[in-house]
Amino acid sequence: MNISIDIPDEVRVYLEAQVITGAYSSIGEYFLDLVKQDQKRKAQAKLEALLKEGIDSQGQEVTPKYWQDLRFTVLEQK
Repeated sequence: MNISIDIPDEVRVYLEAQVITGAYSSIGEYFLDLVKQDQKRKAQAKLEALLKEGIDSQGQEVTPKYWQDLRFTVLEQK
């Protein structure tokens, strides 16, 4: 897929410098890296939100029945 975007000259100079210095092999690779970083950042934020939700939740008592039910749930979803 080809994508065309207009960028200011100063940004283009910066991008070309990144390629010239060997940080990236092309401007396209630079943009792909930005997208991957954004995906990782969003995944990290989601994980942090879920962890905070778990920490802030009331929780439940962990008993042998709890483990039995958990094993059953996990093994039945395979």
